[in-house]
Amino acid sequence: MGIPGGRMAQVSRGGSPERKERMRVLVTGGAGFIGSHIAEDLLRRGLEVAVLDNFATGKRENLPQGVRLYEVDLRDKEGVHRAFKDFRPTHLSHQAAQASVKVSVEDPYLDFSINLLGGLHLLEAARSFGVEKVLFASTGGALYGEVPEGERASEDWPPKPKSPYAASKASFEHYLSVYGQNYGLKWVSLRYGNVYGPRQDPHGEAGVVAIFIGRLLEGKPVTLYARKTQGDEGCVRDYIYVQDVVEAHALALFELEGVYNVGTGEGRTTQEVLRAVAKALGKDQKGIEVHPAPPRSGDLERSVLSPARLMEKGWRPQVAFEEGVARTAAWFKGRSAPSPG
Repeated sequence: MGIPGGRMAQVSRGGSPERKERMRVLVTGGAGFIGSHIAEDLLRRGLEVAVLDNFATGKRENLPQGVRLYEVDLRDKEGVHRAFKDFRPTHLSHQAAQASVKVSVEDPYLDFSINLLGGLHLLEAARSFGVEKVLFASTGGALYGEVPEGERASEDWPPKPKSPYAASKASFEHYLSVYGQNYGLKWVSLRYGNVYGPRQDPHGEAGVVAIFIGRLLEGKPVTLYARKTQGDEGCVRDYIYVQDVVEAHALALFELEGVYNVGTGEGRTTQEVLRAVAKALGKDQKGIEVHPAPPRSGDLERSVLSPARLMEKGWRPQVAFEEGVARTAAWFKGRSAPSPG
C-alpha cells in the first residue's frame, strides 16, 4: 500500500529493529472496525500490541489472534489504570469512541462520558506510566462544520462543531495540546474522513457504505437522508478506505506530531455511494427500494478534507472509491455466503 521508493515504503517496514523491540502499543477500540485493522498492522510490523475494548460495539472475532486483551470500559478509571500498569505501553493508539453523531445529539451526557471523561482517564494513565506518544482518532468529517462547495477543509480551518460528537473530538485535541505543553507528552491527531471497508458494522448508524451493502444483500429497502430537501442526492462526504487509514496511522505513529487530515479530497453524495454499492453487488438500481428522508439533526451538508499536509509527508490514498467499495462488498458477501456442505 505504500509508495515504492518513498517514505511510505520505509514506514511500511515498521521502523528500525531496535525501535520495534521497545515499542509497546495499546490500541483502544482494538476490537472495532478501524482499531482491529490497526492492531493487525502493528503486529505485522513486529510491535508488541495490546487491545483495550469493552465490546459495546467491537467484536471478539475482529481481534487479531493472540493479542493481549484488556476488557475495560474507558469510563472505568481504575480499570484503565490497571491495564496501563500491567502492559506498560510506550505508545497509545486511541481509536475507541462513542462515534455516532445521532447518538451524541440524543444523549450528549453519554457522548461526554465516553469521549471526554474516558479520554481523560487514558491521558492520566499515560502520564502516570510514562507513555511517550498518543495517537488520537479524531474526526475531519464532523469537526470543521460546513465546507462550502468547491472547497476542502485544511487543518488550519477553525473547528465549527455541529454535534456533541464533533465538540468532544475538538475538545480532546485541546487536552492533548495541554498535556503536551505541561507534561511533555508527544501526540498526533488524525482527523479521519468517512472511513469504510471490511468489518464495518452494517447495523449501526455510522458507515453508509456498510449499511447499504447490508440492506441490499438482505433485499431490504434503504433510507436516503437528504442534504437539504427530502428526495435530493444526500449529503456530500469524503470517503476513505480503511487500509489507507492504516497506512496513515503507521506513518503518524513512527514519524509525525500535530494534526493531519486523512481523506481523499473528493466528495461524493449518498446517492453516488448507493450507485457504487449497487454496481459492486451486481444489483439493478432501478429495482432498489429507496425511502427518501429529511435531513438528520447534527448532520453536515458537505464535508470534504484536504489531505495535502499528510501527502507532503509521503502518504497517498491508494484505493480508489469504486475499488474500495468492491472490496468491501466482496468481504460482506463472503460472510453472508452459506457454509459448504
